[in-house]
Amino acid sequence: MSNPSLFAPFKLKSLTLRNRFVMAPMTRSFSPGGVPTDEVAAYYRRRAEADVGLILSEGTVINRPSASADRAVPHFYGTAALAAWQKVVDGVRAAGGVMAPQLWHMGIATPHRSGWLPPVPFEGPSGLFLPGQVAGVAMTENAIADTIAAFAAAAVDAKRMGFAAVELHGAHGYLFDQFFWAALNQRTDRYGGATLAERSRFAVEVVKSVRKAVGEEFALLLRLSQWKVRDFAAKLAQTPEEMASWLQPLADAGVDIFHCSQRRFWQPEFEGSDLNFAGWAKKLTGKTTITVGSVGLSGEFMAAFGGESSVPTPLDDLVRRYERGDFDLVAVGRALLADPEWVVKIRDGRSEALRDFTREALGVLY
Repeated sequence: MSNPSLFAPFKLKSLTLRNRFVMAPMTRSFSPGGVPTDEVAAYYRRRAEADVGLILSEGTVINRPSASADRAVPHFYGTAALAAWQKVVDGVRAAGGVMAPQLWHMGIATPHRSGWLPPVPFEGPSGLFLPGQVAGVAMTENAIADTIAAFAAAAVDAKRMGFAAVELHGAHGYLFDQFFWAALNQRTDRYGGATLAERSRFAVEVVKSVRKAVGEEFALLLRLSQWKVRDFAAKLAQTPEEMASWLQPLADAGVDIFHCSQRRFWQPEFEGSDLNFAGWAKKLTGKTTITVGSVGLSGEFMAAFGGESSVPTPLDDLVRRYERGDFDLVAVGRALLADPEWVVKIRDGRSEALRDFTREALGVLY
């Protein structure tokens, strides 16, 4: 990389980072019964040893009976799982790293390919998995209140255990996003509504609850997306004005950093500007933003599941956008999944040593 600007340190509240690179949260399903193994701990420690600025964990589910659709996705509750996460964060910190868990509720889902199902039906705003397709139950107000409390409890555990921040997963068609998305949120109570701002009430209440539980100085991240795993073309906010009506209440509720997921970071969010999602989020709210989406690699993540490999690509456009002030941090997914030393190789100009990404990387913990 011709410009070292992405290696500037970063400080915000409880976060002190040695550079601007973030390990993106990536589901790995290597935690049998929801408990991370020693191999999972070593996987994260390797990234800390190789100078990743901030390590975000894979999505780890909160204490709700049907929050997970995969029994090998880690939990962030219960004695065994929390003890395992303590080993993870202790190892990362011993290596000089900084880490935050991503707290997750999958919402309405479909059965895992193994046939495994949680002990109770999946829950979401209206019981819908896709428009017109019922695959679970609509959450009662009591269930919503319990879910909000579970997010706050998990955040308190994260702070107590020595994590430096916490991220809420609000993207890609999971629970928060099912409330945001008009096609899946058909509620007529205060958690529904005709506007995106009205449908954001659930997420706003979770953010407020977490903020109250952890205090003002503990950094709180929120990952959002327009696209869904089940609908790449979906767009919650059609205009900058609608995006502002969505993001500003979340910022006011206590979000410090918006983690703005795109499949390709260079794609503009709205016509008439080359700003991406992170650029618009920063412009509209003034908050710190993370950009993500095919950083450092050709192709994009979802194509990997179809067998598409990716090769390293230059970071010139990324650096240009960063130096223009579009965003503050850069999340890297597949490149770091395949190569734990990606950051130091970029820093040292060793592009010839970068690993390609292949589908096989999804099946191992490098």
